[in-house]
Amino acid sequence: MLLIPAIDLKDGKCVRLRQGRMEDDTVFADDPLEAAARWVAAGARRLHVVDLNGAFEGRPVNADAVRRIAETFPELPIQVGGGIRSEETVDAYLGAGVRWCIIGTKAVREPHFVSELCLEFPGHVIVGLDARDGRVAVDGWSKLSRHDVVDLAQHFERDGVEAIVYTDISRDGMLTGVNVEATRRLAQAISIPVIASGGITNLDDIRGLCAAAEPNIVGAITGRAIYEGTLDFAEGQRLMDELGG
Repeated sequence: MLLIPAIDLKDGKCVRLRQGRMEDDTVFADDPLEAAARWVAAGARRLHVVDLNGAFEGRPVNADAVRRIAETFPELPIQVGGGIRSEETVDAYLGAGVRWCIIGTKAVREPHFVSELCLEFPGHVIVGLDARDGRVAVDGWSKLSRHDVVDLAQHFERDGVEAIVYTDISRDGMLTGVNVEATRRLAQAISIPVIASGGITNLDDIRGLCAAAEPNIVGAITGRAIYEGTLDFAEGQRLMDELGG
């Protein structure tokens, strides 16, 4: 299993939000490249980068920062989300060295868009499903849809997506622990990789996720915990290696 550092971009800076609220942000680095270098030095094997402005505006806003990170660390797998609503955007990110593009809101509203991307860019499409109480949220978590998270995940698995990033938005940025049961239920319902997100706080959360023992839970994204110091990134990855394989 991988512990994946999150680099959330707002107005060109590395920030963290609480429960996806743009007005409730904490700036952790003025230069996102410095944040990326910090986690690479600590042993990160993948980065999770989100264009927060893009998620709300529906178009890339911080693409230059993403490009700088990808160019500086060409061997590091990077997954990017936020405002990816066209094939041209996916093509541009992949051309810049990004490994995977994460489709969120548009995947929920226009599922055929995902199937088309999977045909055009096989192996490079991830769907991000952000949910509260089993219902999927859209538009930067500002709205809840009527869609069931498991049903949608199964649909996108059939389309050929590479993985599902699953976020419990009630816990994201709150340091309250990952929703292990919800993550396990989703992993049991599909066979493609699941990446957990939202609430990773300390080593006990990693132990709990590893104890779920679902082989397709391949990693966990962590943000506020590693920036505020409640979780030492290198120690967390070592524990995942030991418990999760």
